[in-house]
Amino acid sequence: MSTRTYYTPAGGLPPQSDLLTDRAVVKLAYSFIPKGVLRDIVTSSLPGFTDTRAWILARPTPSSAQTFSQLIVEIAPGGGAARPEAEAGVESVLFVTTGELTLTLEGERHVLEAGGYAFITPNAQWSLANEGSEITSFHWIRKAYEYLDGVDAPASFVTSDNDIEPVSMPDTDDVWATTRFSDASDMAHDMQVNIVTFKPGGSIPFAETHIMEHGLFVLQGKAVYRLNDDWVECEAGDYMLLRAFCPQACYAGGPEDFRYLLYKDMNRQIRLT
Repeated sequence: MSTRTYYTPAGGLPPQSDLLTDRAVVKLAYSFIPKGVLRDIVTSSLPGFTDTRAWILARPTPSSAQTFSQLIVEIAPGGGAARPEAEAGVESVLFVTTGELTLTLEGERHVLEAGGYAFITPNAQWSLANEGSEITSFHWIRKAYEYLDGVDAPASFVTSDNDIEPVSMPDTDDVWATTRFSDASDMAHDMQVNIVTFKPGGSIPFAETHIMEHGLFVLQGKAVYRLNDDWVECEAGDYMLLRAFCPQACYAGGPEDFRYLLYKDMNRQIRLT
């Protein structure tokens, strides 16, 4: 198995000698936020958190996400939040990229290290703390849960990237695989946050065009990604927001695996009113 790494922004500011030109772009069909944007000056504070800052990658606005928000949260030793989620009916996924994150979920304590993953059902009781000696950083993906009549919301769970075997996509000679943390056929779930892995030279061999919205953070490696009618070079630390029906495909560039954390909405009828 290839070595797994998880890109984590370090912040700071570039030197005054750097050129202003970068790869960031916002278009109708997609947004591209390169890792060079994740600097100190664009961080946000979060209500109820101590010794914490966050890079907000996506939020529901006309030019951004429609169904979710995504943050990279950095907590210094001793920091955290007794009540991270103040909004009712919101489900969350946490994915740790560095350090140790202590999650207390319905009274049970979990310590998540790099690769650690937690799904938190709406209205759960939970808290976060950095009880270690180093900074911890994690992705926090939030979505207003869409309830179905006769179907209970899915239960919370904690797992790790290291504990789940990736499943190869059919007819791809094992060069394209997905680490699925929940069952896509379970109608209780209205979203998934997975990890997609391409071996060097692997590709999505057609332009996917579909109803699902995506948030895509590159954890490792590099590739050329098709976004609508553009081919964009991407590398670990870059973020892509793909709106519904944005054509997408990629070629993994090597020399290591190309891996990304992928959000998608699913399993719900389209609301017309």
